[in-house]
Amino acid sequence: MRNDFLLPDLGEGLTEAEIVSWLVAPGDSIRIDQPVVEVESAKSVVELPSPFGGIVEKIFGEPGQTIHAGQVLLTVTDQTVQSTVAPTAPLPPAAEKADSAETSGAVLIGYGTTVSTRPARRPQRGRFGTPTPDAPTSTTTVTAPVSRPEPAPVAVQVEAGVVAAPVRVGSPEAHRPSPVVSPIVRRLARENGFDASRLPGTGRDGLVTRADVEAQIRDSTMPTETTSNSTRTDPAASPISAPASSSAQAPGNVRIPITGLRKVVAQRLATSRREIPEATIWLDVDATELFVARDRLLAATGERFSVTALIARFVVAGLQRYPLLNSSVDTASQEILQHGAINLGIAAQTSRGLMVPVVHGAHALTTRQLRDAISELVVNAADGTFAPASLTGGTFTLNNFGSLGVDGSAAIINHPEAAILGIGRMIERPWVVNHELAVRTVVELSMVFDHRVCDGGTAAGFLTFVARCIENPVALLAEL
Repeated sequence: MRNDFLLPDLGEGLTEAEIVSWLVAPGDSIRIDQPVVEVESAKSVVELPSPFGGIVEKIFGEPGQTIHAGQVLLTVTDQTVQSTVAPTAPLPPAAEKADSAETSGAVLIGYGTTVSTRPARRPQRGRFGTPTPDAPTSTTTVTAPVSRPEPAPVAVQVEAGVVAAPVRVGSPEAHRPSPVVSPIVRRLARENGFDASRLPGTGRDGLVTRADVEAQIRDSTMPTETTSNSTRTDPAASPISAPASSSAQAPGNVRIPITGLRKVVAQRLATSRREIPEATIWLDVDATELFVARDRLLAATGERFSVTALIARFVVAGLQRYPLLNSSVDTASQEILQHGAINLGIAAQTSRGLMVPVVHGAHALTTRQLRDAISELVVNAADGTFAPASLTGGTFTLNNFGSLGVDGSAAIINHPEAAILGIGRMIERPWVVNHELAVRTVVELSMVFDHRVCDGGTAAGFLTFVARCIENPVALLAEL
């Protein structure tokens, strides 16, 4: 019996992933729940366990290739199937039931927890209604399958050395709908004015992939080029197009695919810029007393508290005082959703790119617990190995870009949140204290907020509150 392991739903609306590495090879014997492939989604790198046991017959895809939910990852053949022996009678029902009793502890959404109990026979029609060749019709004797080459999982067939030209929207061959699994593929086609099901799919069993839709978009937007000299009416047109062609082929040009995490970050940032009418305010703050308070905490408790952890404590207190900033906008219902819990996102530059892990329930944590939670995120930021759950649900983001050596930044709000607070580098500067010039440790705070959620008064009130806590940490005692 052959079983196809399909890429499951990875949760949080993720419909695609990139193959990082294969942990098995064709011919390997695997057991149920054994990790077989490592994939990178927009959230994290995970190992996928197989819901089937047996012999790996074939794997689909190479490292670096993007695959979509519902596509076949590998095919597994049951170890009990012996192609050289032809049984003379059907298997007893008891044996069939015992064979199907083995269960899988797979926890990913979309594929089962129990081995299939369906009869081991090939259906009369394929996965998407295409006829299956040479389907067995005998019902009296089970015979061993005759060794024959399996049809290759490709959508373009080559016969007599001639490759059929791709069929595009509107052609006579495109009248039959093609299967489309991914909702992202459907939406991308719809936004560009055509139906994805009218495209010829290049995926398995004619599946329309994102690459098919993007190819159609390129074809529809690419200007038609004429190669016949008789059709050119302007002799000066030829040298104009030459630089663009030569530029595309210029040595040293590098094309970097936008995939995985970078694709999701790009989409989220673009959505933020497109949907949120943001405003930015900033303030220079004397942080000298903050370092004094940190040193006193070390002397009193013997424990180190980072400056980021202390500012995070001030931010949580500020959000409790100005809860409107702990919100998001529901564009569908035209409502502001003010969140009861404060889930504090900490922007982190990792080896995988920009990520925002979240400290959930920060409002219920003590300063020590908040410090420990942030420290754990910092440790995981080294290689970007965050659990998928820790990258979702944020309600406000704190971004310490001072670690990158810059004083300030008009940051982009982490959609769908309503605000983000940035911390610049902390350096010694001349500062006026009691009408006298002194050297103080100064930091610039920058606040970007959604003007649909609140006006400048609310944002300024929050920013000055955090600034006062930095300048005089003892003042926070009045808020606790």
